[in-house]
Amino acid sequence: MKRLILMRHAKTEPYGEGIDDFARALTDQGHSDARRIAEEIVAMGWSPERILVSTARRARETCSEAAKVFEGEKVRPMESLYLCGVRGLADAVGQNDGAGTLMVIGHNPGIHDFALDILRDGGSLDHYASLRLSEKFPTSCVAMFEREEDGPFRPAAFRLSGLLRAKDYREASAD
Repeated sequence: MKRLILMRHAKTEPYGEGIDDFARALTDQGHSDARRIAEEIVAMGWSPERILVSTARRARETCSEAAKVFEGEKVRPMESLYLCGVRGLADAVGQNDGAGTLMVIGHNPGIHDFALDILRDGGSLDHYASLRLSEKFPTSCVAMFEREEDGPFRPAAFRLSGLLRAKDYREASAD
């Protein structure tokens, strides 16, 4: 694997008493944000060959919107990614590192913690992106990591090369 894309699911309906967290759906804004971020990923030449996605509804809907933009990717739903921690995410990536560009769509706090761990181990090619990643990982946020040579997943081999946040593109299109 040469590139790794970590994405938090898009904006969802609020969580509250009596609402099944696993079944929460995307809002209209969430659908739009997921498509827009996928368009940015493609524009940067980073279309994933494989997508690992949590089986929670909000993650599957995020993946579905992104897949409308990506071409030729193989989606692998994984129950184990629902509210998964760093170790589980690292295991999932390690078992699926045969793709040149692998994308994982998951949940906070695990996806953010995983991105921070890779950043700590491997460093960054974009100082501003590393500062923004350290602050927070909002919905529809994407951390893009790459390494010089293809090979098995080792966090220390990857460098953060960019961070995309849906909010930044909504503000840019409103100008």
